[in-house]
Amino acid sequence: MNYHEMREKDIENTLNTSFENGLSKDEVRQRINKFGYNQLEEAEKQSALLLFVSQFKDFMVLVLLAATLISGLMGEYIDAIAIIAIVLINGFLGFFQERKAEKSLHALKELAAPQVSVLRDSEWVKIPSREIVVGDIIKFVSGDRVGADVRILQSNNLEVEESALTGESLPVSKSTSPLIGENMNLGDLENMAFMGTLVTRGNGVGVVTAIGMKTAMGQIADMIQTAETMVTPLQRRLEQLGKILISVALVLTALVVFIGVIQGHDLYTMFLAGVSLAVAAIPEGLPAIVTVALSLGVQRMIRKKAIVRKLPAVETLGCASVICSDKTGTLTQNKMTVTHLWSGGTTWNVTGTGYDPNGQFYQHEDRVYPDQEKALQQLLTFGMLCNHAELKSKEDEFIVDGDPTEGALLVAGMKAGMQRSSLLQQFTIEKEFPFDSSRKMMTVIVKDKNGQLFAITKGAPDVVVQRSEAILWDGKRQMRSRELFQKVDDTINELATNALRNIAIAFKPIHSLANQTEEEVEKDLTFIGLQGMIDPPRSEVKQAVKECLAAGIKTVMITGDHVTTAKAIASQLGILKTNDRVMDGKALNQMEIEDLEEVVEEVSVFARVSPQHKLKIVKALQNKGHIVAMTGDGVNDAPAIKTADIGVAMGITGTDVAKESSSLVLLDDNFATIKAAINEGRNIYENIRKFVRYLLASNVGEILVMLFAMILALPLPLVPIQILWVNLVTDGLPAMALGLDKPEDDVMKRSPRHPKEGIFARGLGWKVVSRGFLIGIVTLIAFMISYKQHPDYLAYSQTVAFATLVMAQLIHVFDCRSEKSVFSRNPFGNMYLVWAVLSSLVLMLLVIYLPSLQPIFHTVPIDMNEWLLILGLSALPTFLLAGSFLAGKKR
Repeated sequence: MNYHEMREKDIENTLNTSFENGLSKDEVRQRINKFGYNQLEEAEKQSALLLFVSQFKDFMVLVLLAATLISGLMGEYIDAIAIIAIVLINGFLGFFQERKAEKSLHALKELAAPQVSVLRDSEWVKIPSREIVVGDIIKFVSGDRVGADVRILQSNNLEVEESALTGESLPVSKSTSPLIGENMNLGDLENMAFMGTLVTRGNGVGVVTAIGMKTAMGQIADMIQTAETMVTPLQRRLEQLGKILISVALVLTALVVFIGVIQGHDLYTMFLAGVSLAVAAIPEGLPAIVTVALSLGVQRMIRKKAIVRKLPAVETLGCASVICSDKTGTLTQNKMTVTHLWSGGTTWNVTGTGYDPNGQFYQHEDRVYPDQEKALQQLLTFGMLCNHAELKSKEDEFIVDGDPTEGALLVAGMKAGMQRSSLLQQFTIEKEFPFDSSRKMMTVIVKDKNGQLFAITKGAPDVVVQRSEAILWDGKRQMRSRELFQKVDDTINELATNALRNIAIAFKPIHSLANQTEEEVEKDLTFIGLQGMIDPPRSEVKQAVKECLAAGIKTVMITGDHVTTAKAIASQLGILKTNDRVMDGKALNQMEIEDLEEVVEEVSVFARVSPQHKLKIVKALQNKGHIVAMTGDGVNDAPAIKTADIGVAMGITGTDVAKESSSLVLLDDNFATIKAAINEGRNIYENIRKFVRYLLASNVGEILVMLFAMILALPLPLVPIQILWVNLVTDGLPAMALGLDKPEDDVMKRSPRHPKEGIFARGLGWKVVSRGFLIGIVTLIAFMISYKQHPDYLAYSQTVAFATLVMAQLIHVFDCRSEKSVFSRNPFGNMYLVWAVLSSLVLMLLVIYLPSLQPIFHTVPIDMNEWLLILGLSALPTFLLAGSFLAGKKR
């Protein structure tokens, strides 16, 4: 129902209510029974038990559990316990992470007004907001949160701050007149107020038109619940990798059993060998190491002012190709600031940002001093006197108590060295005509020290110009002429084109306070000039946008603000280029998502958009193959934040709803922090590739040494517990240390990874196979040499093979730090890795030489002369391939 288009009598009849008496208690009871309470419904939550069980649905985990069962049935209890411990650790990590994630609806509920004033049986009473019903008459004053969606019936200087819903940076003046127009957005509905928005000025009365999930807030809540949570690229790739590894393990297991039986070995022995191969093929430590690497990345990002709420989001940031950013409070400071002043043909620029009262005034390139410029001083003085705002200091930050526009005028005067308290000692305010949305002006009558009365009026330029009979020009009062006021109009249009919100200031001498009405005072004014203000861009954002562009990441502005303002800010920040398109909400209303997909990559600015539009834009970009980061701070951003591949919320200005829907929260509300997070995300992915390369090359070596031994009819070179020890302990520590490696120099100069890029892209598959092949060969050679020397001492040869495998992997880990070769990076550039390798080396020696561990791991002490053979063979895989790389580079 379009209540904004209807006349009051029609609304009263449609809602079956009385504007004069309100609803009766019986009618309220019936409506609550029929339509329910005014509250946001919460989707049914998964129980803690089901959430924990869901952590074990991964294909690799299921196969590991099967391997655990088989190992237990075959008496290999140590293997079984080790595998189940890893699986449980991963399960608990995932459980605790997800348990904290879904709180969006709770935060939304907190935005609802706890108490409201409602007209019931001709009396105004206070009731809990959940008991409001459609047709109730409610009233609200400055500081109240609106308890439901209402059609405004009375507006006394009523202004409502709706940025959380619409993205508008300024409070909206409310009126009572019907509005006619197609495809109107929430921000255009000046005769409506919405649940959860904040009354910042005046008071009003309205009739409730929607409650609960039917409100604009409720529709957002529904979108949050139904929004799809995207699977991250890393999750997809690891799932694919797991399936590949499992398939390889099963094929190899069947092959080994088949070959062994043909060669005359008994089925039990061959089945045990097959299970050993399966254990070798599956990198049991991979899920845990990925989780640890992401967690360590989270700690680093906290130090960079970014809190990660969902671990996979760290990696996803690294392959973002589009950042959809809200304007107000994200790209801009959300602090109205006067930047231009104009009077009598002269324009001055003002420096300084936000509400900091420090700044300077310039005319062209020359600095000017307001106390030496009469027109400028008068313009600033009158802007401070016709004003109610106060500037306060809180925790080294300046904040405005009052209307943001008046705050901007106040700060502009303070930059000139003025104080409102001092001015009020020189001028006494005798009478005030408050701002009214129909008049679009505010006027105060003041008396100076000489007893002279005069009126100061500020308001919308078109209205103030129309009420002016004269203008101050070159310090002289000149009567209205078409030529002079055409120059005023040209200046207004020029400032508006630069996205400045203009406030006009005029004055008029008053002879007496007696019988003075608004109409009398606010006519025949003398126009003084204009103060142009804007919500300025954050100083660091332009460079961050530039660096993101160099990294192949496009920034798109999505805002509820006006097209002109959005274009100007986007141009200043380098977001809007010459050939880029700008699209508004009306155009989006007429497009299906398929139509939007055709043009979405050409658009850099979306203005006057609704929450539904933001969701549509994110989905269109995703459908075009982009990994989308969506930033925002308002309730209106929450559904899109949740649907995006990576949702980023502002930590300071962001609503709880936006934060709880996000994957990443910026503690400093700094867009530049997103760039730092992307850098970190890319590095984390590269580090994950490094330890996947390391772990899988090691596993390939283990598989091949076992497979070749079976083909050559040799005894098993390694027993299952040795393979498990290598996979979990020897490989685990260096792999984690690789997760702490510093980024290579060109990490932010590469294009984003394609969403479909496989984990083995860019030659990683060849490196895994080639290094793994050599590791397997040298391990087998060491086993064969030792077995030939000690044919009756199999445990000794197996221990030599175990030591060779471990040493080959510990040397190989340094090669994994670079895409090029082991010589391209300083081996001591990652001291975590150096200590991890030393720790793994010590643990290997303990397993070999500590008597209490030898029976568990089937090891025996190795003679010192054997170590020359072990070290020589272990170094071959890394340095042989590194030498071939350098030789190829010289050619």
